Amino acid sequence: MQQRMSAVTVPVITVAAVAVSIVTAFVGSGAVGGTPISQAAGGAFSSDGTPLSPAGPAFSIWSVIYLGLIAYAVWQLFPAARRSDRHRALRPWAIASALLNAAWIWSVQLGLVAGSVVVIVALLLVLIRMLLLLHASHPSGWADALVTDGTVGLYLGWVSVATVANISVWISGWVTEPFAGWELLAVAILVVAGGIGVALALRTRGRLAPALSMAWGLAWIGAGRASGQFESVMLTWTAGIAASVVLVVAVIARLRRR
Repeated sequence: MQQRMSAVTVPVITVAAVAVSIVTAFVGSGAVGGTPISQAAGGAFSSDGTPLSPAGPAFSIWSVIYLGLIAYAVWQLFPAARRSDRHRALRPWAIASALLNAAWIWSVQLGLVAGSVVVIVALLLVLIRMLLLLHASHPSGWADALVTDGTVGLYLGWVSVATVANISVWISGWVTEPFAGWELLAVAILVVAGGIGVALALRTRGRLAPALSMAWGLAWIGAGRASGQFESVMLTWTAGIAASVVLVVAVIARLRRR
């Protein structure tokens, strides 16, 4: 009886956690009284806040991720998913990721930049764990692969880039003016970020969703440096090359797997 109750309760809690995350994101958009993320913390998270801030259009990927989370929340309620060991192992981490996402938004709303770094790093680790769990199992079909693996992959790839941007916001709180060599430091960070994307593509044998969203984020960092306070041809090219390399490596790894 207890096992049957758990099989019903945990999926419902998962839906509730995803709902909390999405409602919080709606508040964080500024639509119902909250401060838009780009204006929160004194504008530190704006598209021109740091040399590693993605341009504004990059954040439209959240719409796709949130739609994927809604689809996943519904999918894991179906009987087959409730009986699945794969989804049973994934749900606690999915709940944690949804609540951490909400916590990140509130930390930014309250201007707690250092706190937001702690939260987003925790979120990144949770998403890595989720992807590894999925990689160690097989989806039940194309719908499961799209809704579950695809959503988690997009989420992880984007949060990987967002973590870099978030840490740069935190560091910029100590540096009030651009310093000599800031371009080279930013280039080095982008190279490391691209290397992480390549390592992830190789480790997962060519999963495309994380590579796509990571390349998306890197490309928009490059686009953001085409103008504004931190305009830099060097950064624009570096970000573009890093995005391309991540995608190419993922495609090659996938073809080799097949």
